Amino acid sequence: MIIKNAEIYTPDHRFVKSDLVIRGEKIEFSPSDGTTFYGGAPLPGETIIDAEGLLALPGLVDIHFHGAAGHDFCDADPEALRAIARYEAANGVLAICPATMTFPEIRLNAVMDSAAAYRYSADTARDVSDEADLVGINLEGPFISPDRAGAQNPEYVTAADAALFRRLQARSGGLIKLCDVAPETPGALEFIREMHEKVRISLAHTTTDYDTAKNAFAAGACHMTHLYNAMPGINHREPGPIIAALEEGADVELIADGVHIHPAVVRFTFRLFGAEHVILISDSMEAAGLPDGSYSLGGQEVTVSRRRAVLTDSPSTIAGSVTNLYDCMKTAVLQMDVPLEDAVRAASENPARAIGLGGLYGTLAPGAYANIILADKELHQQTVILRGRRIV
Repeated sequence: MIIKNAEIYTPDHRFVKSDLVIRGEKIEFSPSDGTTFYGGAPLPGETIIDAEGLLALPGLVDIHFHGAAGHDFCDADPEALRAIARYEAANGVLAICPATMTFPEIRLNAVMDSAAAYRYSADTARDVSDEADLVGINLEGPFISPDRAGAQNPEYVTAADAALFRRLQARSGGLIKLCDVAPETPGALEFIREMHEKVRISLAHTTTDYDTAKNAFAAGACHMTHLYNAMPGINHREPGPIIAALEEGADVELIADGVHIHPAVVRFTFRLFGAEHVILISDSMEAAGLPDGSYSLGGQEVTVSRRRAVLTDSPSTIAGSVTNLYDCMKTAVLQMDVPLEDAVRAASENPARAIGLGGLYGTLAPGAYANIILADKELHQQTVILRGRRIV
Protein backbone atom coordinates (compact mmCIF):
# COMPACT_ATOMS: atom_id res chain seq x y z
CA MET A 1 0.00 0.00 0.00
CA ILE A 2 1.17 3.53 -0.79
CA ILE A 3 -0.44 6.54 0.90
CA LYS A 4 0.30 9.67 -1.11
CA ASN A 5 0.12 13.40 -0.35
CA ALA A 6 -0.81 13.10 3.32
CA GLU A 7 0.18 15.52 6.07
CA ILE A 8 2.21 12.93 7.98
CA TYR A 9 2.97 13.13 11.70
CA THR A 10 6.70 12.53 11.85
CA PRO A 11 8.84 11.13 14.69
CA ASP A 12 10.13 14.66 15.38
CA HIS A 13 6.55 15.71 16.19
CA ARG A 14 5.56 17.84 13.22
CA PHE A 15 3.45 17.41 10.11
CA VAL A 16 5.14 17.03 6.72
CA LYS A 17 3.36 16.54 3.40
CA SER A 18 4.72 13.29 2.05
CA ASP A 19 4.07 9.64 1.25
CA LEU A 20 3.94 6.47 3.33
CA VAL A 21 4.86 3.09 1.87
CA ILE A 22 3.61 -0.04 3.63
CA ARG A 23 4.98 -3.49 2.84
CA GLY A 24 3.44 -6.33 4.77
CA GLU A 25 2.61 -5.29 8.33
CA LYS A 26 5.18 -2.51 8.59
CA ILE A 27 6.09 0.90 7.27
CA GLU A 28 8.90 0.79 4.72
CA PHE A 29 9.11 4.49 3.83
CA SER A 30 8.10 7.68 5.60
CA PRO A 31 9.47 11.24 5.64
CA SER A 32 11.37 10.56 8.86
CA ASP A 33 14.63 10.13 6.95
CA GLY A 34 14.43 13.60 5.41
CA THR A 35 13.20 12.45 2.01
CA THR A 36 9.89 14.08 1.23
CA PHE A 37 8.23 11.87 -1.36
CA TYR A 38 8.60 8.22 -2.30
CA GLY A 39 10.39 7.85 -5.60
CA GLY A 40 9.90 4.14 -6.22
CA ALA A 41 7.38 2.42 -8.46
CA PRO A 42 4.31 0.69 -7.03
CA LEU A 43 4.37 -3.08 -6.92
CA PRO A 44 1.90 -4.94 -9.18
CA GLY A 45 -1.55 -4.77 -7.64
CA GLU A 46 -0.44 -2.42 -4.87
CA THR A 47 -3.17 -0.21 -3.38
CA ILE A 48 -2.60 3.52 -3.73
CA ILE A 49 -4.52 5.94 -1.49
CA ASP A 50 -4.52 9.62 -2.38
CA ALA A 51 -4.71 11.34 1.02
CA GLU A 52 -4.61 14.91 -0.26
CA GLY A 53 -5.96 17.20 2.47
CA LEU A 54 -5.81 14.51 5.16
CA LEU A 55 -3.66 14.03 8.24
CA ALA A 56 -1.82 10.74 8.71
CA LEU A 57 -1.64 9.96 12.43
CA PRO A 58 -0.07 6.96 14.18
CA GLY A 59 -2.52 4.45 15.59
CA LEU A 60 -3.18 5.33 19.21
CA VAL A 61 -2.03 3.29 22.22
CA ASP A 62 -4.25 3.17 25.33
CA ILE A 63 -2.38 1.92 28.39
CA HIS A 64 -5.16 2.55 30.90
CA PHE A 65 -8.78 1.62 30.29
CA HIS A 66 -11.17 -1.02 31.62
CA GLY A 67 -13.62 -1.79 28.86
CA ALA A 68 -15.95 -0.67 26.10
CA ALA A 69 -18.92 -1.78 24.00
CA GLY A 70 -20.67 -3.48 26.92
CA HIS A 71 -17.66 -5.53 28.04
CA ASP A 72 -15.03 -5.24 30.77
CA PHE A 73 -11.48 -6.56 30.70
CA CYS A 74 -12.14 -8.16 34.09
CA ASP A 75 -14.99 -10.21 32.63
CA ALA A 76 -12.10 -12.65 32.07
CA ASP A 77 -13.59 -13.74 28.77
CA PRO A 78 -11.58 -13.89 25.53
CA GLU A 79 -14.75 -13.16 23.54
CA ALA A 80 -15.30 -10.00 25.58
CA LEU A 81 -11.70 -9.01 24.87
CA ARG A 82 -12.33 -9.53 21.16
CA ALA A 83 -15.34 -7.21 21.28
CA ILE A 84 -13.33 -4.59 23.18
CA ALA A 85 -10.40 -4.88 20.78
CA ARG A 86 -12.68 -4.54 17.73
CA TYR A 87 -14.30 -1.41 19.19
CA GLU A 88 -10.95 0.15 19.99
CA ALA A 89 -9.49 -0.61 16.55
CA ALA A 90 -12.53 0.80 14.78
CA ASN A 91 -11.92 4.03 16.71
CA GLY A 92 -8.22 4.30 15.86
CA VAL A 93 -6.87 2.81 19.09
CA LEU A 94 -4.74 0.06 17.58
CA ALA A 95 -2.75 -1.14 20.60
CA ILE A 96 -4.29 -1.74 24.01
CA CYS A 97 -3.05 -2.35 27.55
CA PRO A 98 -6.25 -2.72 29.59
CA ALA A 99 -6.35 -2.27 33.36
CA THR A 100 -7.54 -4.53 36.13
CA MET A 101 -9.86 -3.55 38.91
CA THR A 102 -9.21 -4.45 42.55
CA PHE A 103 -10.23 -8.07 43.02
CA PRO A 104 -9.02 -11.06 45.06
CA GLU A 105 -6.27 -13.23 43.57
CA ILE A 106 -8.64 -15.95 42.37
CA ARG A 107 -10.50 -13.43 40.21
CA LEU A 108 -7.31 -11.81 38.96
CA ASN A 109 -6.01 -15.28 38.03
CA ALA A 110 -8.96 -15.70 35.70
CA VAL A 111 -8.27 -12.28 34.13
CA MET A 112 -4.62 -13.20 33.52
CA ASP A 113 -5.56 -16.60 32.07
CA SER A 114 -8.09 -15.00 29.76
CA ALA A 115 -5.62 -12.39 28.53
CA ALA A 116 -2.95 -15.01 27.88
CA ALA A 117 -5.41 -17.18 25.95
CA TYR A 118 -6.64 -14.22 23.93
CA ARG A 119 -3.09 -13.11 23.12
CA TYR A 120 -2.22 -16.59 21.83
CA SER A 121 -5.33 -16.85 19.66
CA ALA A 122 -4.97 -13.28 18.39
CA ASP A 123 -1.35 -13.85 17.36
CA THR A 124 -2.41 -16.75 15.16
CA ALA A 125 -5.01 -14.60 13.32
CA ARG A 126 -3.13 -11.32 12.90
CA ASP A 127 -3.35 -11.34 9.12
CA VAL A 128 -7.16 -11.28 9.10
CA SER A 129 -7.97 -9.59 12.40
CA ASP A 130 -9.80 -6.30 12.85
CA GLU A 131 -8.89 -6.23 16.56
CA ALA A 132 -6.40 -3.92 18.27
CA ASP A 133 -3.22 -5.64 19.43
CA LEU A 134 -3.23 -6.63 23.10
CA VAL A 135 0.23 -5.36 24.05
CA GLY A 136 0.05 -5.49 27.84
CA ILE A 137 -1.90 -5.42 31.08
CA ASN A 138 -2.05 -2.55 33.57
CA LEU A 139 -2.35 -3.95 37.11
CA GLU A 140 -4.24 -1.00 38.58
CA GLY A 141 -5.47 -2.94 41.57
CA PRO A 142 -5.05 -4.34 44.22
CA PHE A 143 -1.91 -2.61 45.68
CA ILE A 144 -3.62 0.72 46.38
CA SER A 145 -4.82 2.73 49.38
CA PRO A 146 -8.28 1.88 50.69
CA ASP A 147 -8.62 5.54 51.64
CA ARG A 148 -8.33 6.65 47.98
CA ALA A 149 -9.91 3.65 46.31
CA GLY A 150 -12.22 5.76 44.15
CA ALA A 151 -14.31 3.38 42.06
CA GLN A 152 -12.09 0.44 43.05
CA ASN A 153 -13.56 -1.91 45.64
CA PRO A 154 -11.75 -1.28 48.98
CA GLU A 155 -12.83 -4.70 50.26
CA TYR A 156 -10.19 -6.36 48.09
CA VAL A 157 -7.29 -3.93 48.56
CA THR A 158 -4.11 -5.68 49.64
CA ALA A 159 -0.57 -4.67 50.55
CA ALA A 160 1.98 -4.70 47.74
CA ASP A 161 3.15 -8.30 47.45
CA ALA A 162 6.01 -9.33 45.15
CA ALA A 163 5.09 -13.01 45.33
CA LEU A 164 1.50 -12.26 44.29
CA PHE A 165 2.75 -10.08 41.44
CA ARG A 166 5.04 -12.86 40.20
CA ARG A 167 2.20 -15.37 40.27
CA LEU A 168 -0.05 -13.08 38.26
CA GLN A 169 2.74 -12.23 35.80
CA ALA A 170 3.44 -15.92 35.22
CA ARG A 171 -0.23 -16.65 34.50
CA SER A 172 -0.42 -13.72 32.07
CA GLY A 173 2.57 -14.93 30.09
CA GLY A 174 4.51 -11.78 30.94
CA LEU A 175 1.83 -9.35 29.77
CA ILE A 176 1.80 -7.09 32.86
CA LYS A 177 3.59 -3.89 31.80
CA LEU A 178 2.39 -1.48 34.51
CA CYS A 179 1.82 -2.03 38.21
CA ASP A 180 0.09 0.60 40.35
CA VAL A 181 1.16 1.11 43.96
CA ALA A 182 0.20 3.47 46.78
CA PRO A 183 3.67 4.18 48.21
CA GLU A 184 2.54 5.03 51.75
CA THR A 185 1.01 1.58 52.32
CA PRO A 186 2.89 -1.14 54.26
CA GLY A 187 5.66 -2.79 52.22
CA ALA A 188 5.16 -0.56 49.20
CA LEU A 189 8.64 0.99 49.07
CA GLU A 190 10.24 -2.44 49.46
CA PHE A 191 8.04 -3.74 46.64
CA ILE A 192 9.09 -0.86 44.38
CA ARG A 193 12.78 -1.46 45.08
CA GLU A 194 12.43 -5.16 44.35
CA MET A 195 10.19 -5.01 41.28
CA HIS A 196 10.93 -1.77 39.41
CA GLU A 197 13.33 -3.45 37.00
CA LYS A 198 10.73 -6.12 36.20
CA VAL A 199 7.67 -3.91 35.66
CA ARG A 200 6.97 -0.18 35.34
CA ILE A 201 5.77 1.13 38.71
CA SER A 202 3.10 3.84 38.81
CA LEU A 203 1.91 5.74 41.88
CA ALA A 204 -1.86 5.54 42.13
CA HIS A 205 -4.94 5.72 44.37
CA THR A 206 -2.80 7.16 47.12
CA THR A 207 -2.80 9.48 50.15
CA THR A 208 0.97 9.91 49.92
CA ASP A 209 2.73 13.09 50.90
CA TYR A 210 5.57 14.74 48.99
CA ASP A 211 8.42 13.07 50.89
CA THR A 212 7.03 9.56 50.57
CA ALA A 213 6.40 10.10 46.87
CA LYS A 214 10.00 11.30 46.45
CA ASN A 215 11.18 8.14 48.20
CA ALA A 216 9.05 6.03 45.87
CA PHE A 217 10.59 7.66 42.80
CA ALA A 218 14.06 7.18 44.28
CA ALA A 219 13.18 3.50 44.77
CA GLY A 220 12.28 3.11 41.09
CA ALA A 221 8.76 4.37 40.39
CA CYS A 222 8.56 6.55 37.26
CA HIS A 223 4.87 6.98 36.39
CA MET A 224 1.68 8.55 37.79
CA THR A 225 -1.75 7.04 37.23
CA HIS A 226 -4.55 9.42 36.11
CA LEU A 227 -2.90 12.54 37.51
CA TYR A 228 -5.02 14.61 39.95
CA ASN A 229 -7.57 11.83 40.38
CA ALA A 230 -7.45 9.70 43.55
CA MET A 231 -4.46 11.53 45.04
CA PRO A 232 -3.70 14.68 47.09
CA GLY A 233 -3.60 17.92 45.14
CA ILE A 234 -1.01 20.69 45.16
CA ASN A 235 -0.79 22.90 48.25
CA HIS A 236 1.89 25.52 48.77
CA ARG A 237 2.80 24.07 52.19
CA GLU A 238 2.06 20.44 51.36
CA PRO A 239 3.24 20.00 47.74
CA GLY A 240 2.16 16.38 47.54
CA PRO A 241 2.91 13.69 44.92
CA ILE A 242 2.25 15.83 41.85
CA ILE A 243 5.16 18.16 42.58
CA ALA A 244 7.33 15.14 43.44
CA ALA A 245 6.49 13.62 40.04
CA LEU A 246 7.41 16.87 38.31
CA GLU A 247 10.76 17.10 40.06
CA GLU A 248 11.61 13.47 39.32
CA GLY A 249 10.72 13.62 35.61
CA ALA A 250 7.93 11.05 35.87
CA ASP A 251 5.45 10.36 33.09
CA VAL A 252 1.89 11.32 34.00
CA GLU A 253 -1.41 9.96 32.73
CA LEU A 254 -4.18 12.42 31.94
CA ILE A 255 -7.87 11.81 31.21
CA ALA A 256 -8.99 14.49 28.75
CA ASP A 257 -12.61 13.37 28.44
CA GLY A 258 -14.00 16.75 29.53
CA VAL A 259 -15.30 15.27 32.80
CA HIS A 260 -12.32 14.29 34.94
CA ILE A 261 -10.17 17.42 34.57
CA HIS A 262 -10.90 21.05 33.75
CA PRO A 263 -9.52 22.16 30.34
CA ALA A 264 -7.32 24.79 32.00
CA VAL A 265 -5.67 22.08 34.10
CA VAL A 266 -5.12 19.90 31.03
CA ARG A 267 -3.33 22.82 29.32
CA PHE A 268 -1.43 23.55 32.52
CA THR A 269 -0.24 19.94 32.74
CA PHE A 270 1.13 19.90 29.20
CA ARG A 271 2.98 23.15 29.88
CA LEU A 272 4.23 22.07 33.32
CA PHE A 273 5.41 18.54 32.57
CA GLY A 274 6.12 19.03 28.85
CA ALA A 275 4.49 17.07 26.04
CA GLU A 276 7.22 14.44 26.32
CA HIS A 277 5.95 13.36 29.76
CA VAL A 278 2.15 13.46 29.31
CA ILE A 279 0.29 10.26 28.44
CA LEU A 280 -3.33 10.60 27.42
CA ILE A 281 -5.51 7.71 28.58
CA SER A 282 -9.22 7.07 28.34
CA ASP A 283 -9.85 5.14 31.59
CA SER A 284 -13.00 4.01 29.79
CA MET A 285 -15.39 1.45 31.23
CA GLU A 286 -17.91 -0.85 29.57
CA ALA A 287 -20.34 1.97 28.71
CA ALA A 288 -17.95 3.50 26.15
CA GLY A 289 -19.73 3.46 22.82
CA LEU A 290 -23.14 2.85 24.41
CA PRO A 291 -26.03 5.10 25.55
CA ASP A 292 -26.68 6.43 29.04
CA GLY A 293 -27.92 3.89 31.55
CA SER A 294 -26.87 1.48 34.29
CA TYR A 295 -23.61 -0.42 33.98
CA SER A 296 -21.01 -2.12 36.17
CA LEU A 297 -17.35 -1.53 37.05
CA GLY A 298 -15.37 -3.79 39.35
CA GLY A 299 -18.57 -5.36 40.65
CA GLN A 300 -20.08 -1.99 41.57
CA GLU A 301 -23.11 -0.43 39.90
CA VAL A 302 -22.43 2.61 37.74
CA THR A 303 -24.86 5.20 36.41
CA VAL A 304 -23.99 6.97 33.16
CA SER A 305 -25.64 10.25 32.27
CA ARG A 306 -24.46 12.84 29.73
CA ARG A 307 -20.98 11.35 29.32
CA ARG A 308 -20.42 11.18 33.09
CA ALA A 309 -20.10 7.80 34.84
CA VAL A 310 -20.46 7.67 38.64
CA LEU A 311 -20.93 4.99 41.27
CA THR A 312 -24.68 4.65 41.73
CA ASP A 313 -24.32 4.40 45.51
CA SER A 314 -21.85 7.31 45.63
CA PRO A 315 -22.72 9.81 42.90
CA SER A 316 -19.79 12.06 43.80
CA THR A 317 -17.34 9.31 42.78
CA ILE A 318 -16.44 9.25 39.09
CA ALA A 319 -16.25 5.67 37.81
CA GLY A 320 -14.00 5.83 34.78
CA SER A 321 -14.96 7.44 31.51
CA VAL A 322 -17.25 6.61 28.61
CA THR A 323 -14.93 8.17 26.02
CA ASN A 324 -12.42 6.26 23.89
CA LEU A 325 -8.85 7.51 23.61
CA TYR A 326 -9.24 8.97 20.13
CA ASP A 327 -12.15 11.11 21.28
CA CYS A 328 -10.15 12.14 24.38
CA MET A 329 -7.31 13.27 22.11
CA LYS A 330 -9.79 15.06 19.87
CA THR A 331 -11.36 16.79 22.88
CA ALA A 332 -7.93 17.91 24.08
CA VAL A 333 -7.25 19.54 20.72
CA LEU A 334 -10.62 20.97 19.72
CA GLN A 335 -12.06 21.90 23.12
CA MET A 336 -9.03 22.35 25.38
CA ASP A 337 -6.61 24.11 23.03
CA VAL A 338 -3.82 21.54 23.36
CA PRO A 339 -1.61 21.72 20.25
CA LEU A 340 -2.39 18.85 17.87
CA GLU A 341 1.26 17.78 17.72
CA ASP A 342 1.39 17.49 21.52
CA ALA A 343 -1.90 15.64 21.84
CA VAL A 344 -0.96 13.09 19.17
CA ARG A 345 2.39 12.47 20.86
CA ALA A 346 0.68 11.97 24.22
CA ALA A 347 -1.78 9.44 22.80
CA SER A 348 0.60 7.42 20.65
CA GLU A 349 4.38 7.69 21.04
CA ASN A 350 4.51 8.35 24.79
CA PRO A 351 2.32 5.44 25.93
CA ALA A 352 4.09 3.05 23.56
CA ARG A 353 7.47 4.11 24.93
CA ALA A 354 6.24 3.85 28.53
CA ILE A 355 5.50 0.13 28.17
CA GLY A 356 8.61 -0.66 26.16
CA LEU A 357 7.15 -0.65 22.65
CA GLY A 358 8.66 2.55 21.29
CA GLY A 359 9.58 2.28 17.63
CA LEU A 360 7.01 -0.45 16.96
CA TYR A 361 3.76 1.25 17.97
CA GLY A 362 2.65 4.87 18.19
CA THR A 363 4.91 6.12 15.40
CA LEU A 364 5.00 6.35 11.61
CA ALA A 365 8.73 5.69 11.40
CA PRO A 366 10.12 3.01 9.06
CA GLY A 367 10.09 -0.37 10.78
CA ALA A 368 7.02 0.40 12.88
CA TYR A 369 3.77 -1.48 12.48
CA ALA A 370 1.65 0.18 9.81
CA ASN A 371 -1.05 1.38 12.23
CA ILE A 372 -2.35 4.55 10.66
CA ILE A 373 -5.32 6.88 10.97
CA LEU A 374 -6.26 9.18 8.11
CA ALA A 375 -8.33 12.09 9.41
CA ASP A 376 -9.52 15.44 8.13
CA LYS A 377 -8.46 18.72 9.71
CA GLU A 378 -11.40 18.53 12.15
CA LEU A 379 -10.06 15.10 13.20
CA HIS A 380 -12.94 13.13 11.75
CA GLN A 381 -11.53 9.71 10.92
CA GLN A 382 -11.71 8.74 7.25
CA THR A 383 -9.60 5.57 7.19
CA VAL A 384 -8.05 3.25 9.77
CA ILE A 385 -5.22 0.93 8.77
CA LEU A 386 -4.23 -1.89 11.11
CA ARG A 387 -0.90 -3.63 10.49
CA GLY A 388 -1.03 -2.65 6.84
CA ARG A 389 -4.69 -3.56 6.17
CA ARG A 390 -7.55 -1.14 5.85
CA ILE A 391 -10.25 -1.93 8.42
CA VAL A 392 -12.30 1.29 8.22
